[in-house]
Amino acid sequence: MSTAPLPDPAHAPLTRLWQAHRPAGPLRPHELKTVYADRWVRFHSLPESKRYAGDEAEYAILLDRYNTVLDELFAGGEVYVVTTEGAFLSEGADLADVPDPADPRTALHPEGTLWTTLDDTADPDPVFHTRWYFYADRRPWRRGCLDPLLRAVADDALPGVFVTDAGLTRIHHPYDGGADVILATPGERDRLRDRHSAWLSKHPKGY
Repeated sequence: MSTAPLPDPAHAPLTRLWQAHRPAGPLRPHELKTVYADRWVRFHSLPESKRYAGDEAEYAILLDRYNTVLDELFAGGEVYVVTTEGAFLSEGADLADVPDPADPRTALHPEGTLWTTLDDTADPDPVFHTRWYFYADRRPWRRGCLDPLLRAVADDALPGVFVTDAGLTRIHHPYDGGADVILATPGERDRLRDRHSAWLSKHPKGY
């Protein structure tokens, strides 16, 4: 059996930032909207809240929406790109530390190195206990640099992705159908929300 690699020490600053947060992280990306509800906004990817693109014109729309918000959050700075994958603990989760070249995450995020792990044991049935593996890289933000990854996210082929600035003050979590965005302050959230009000959910809670 191959030996599971250790977390990349280059990600130590990101670990320290998460540990300083209350609650301490890392968090599963879908939890962000609850933990940071006062700074959260959700944008939908397509008109009429359509979930999946049906043709190249709709892919162009959703990529433009993703990149427009990412630009407003991160233009001129560096970002951490984080992808995740999970393995059931009952099946020997250490195997998930060895990247599978055929796995979509490996192919779409080859720069990502192991950052940390997170065990989810909340389910009363231990069969469903999961270890989540977080892979990260740090890069200058450039519009379009994540388009293949974002397209896979939009197709629900690569869930559990987020992008954050080097100070962990703003987070963008794309998913199939839209993106959850965490801003530095409620006021900043409100201004971003108002600029893109046509992309908001009609749900009373913003879902």
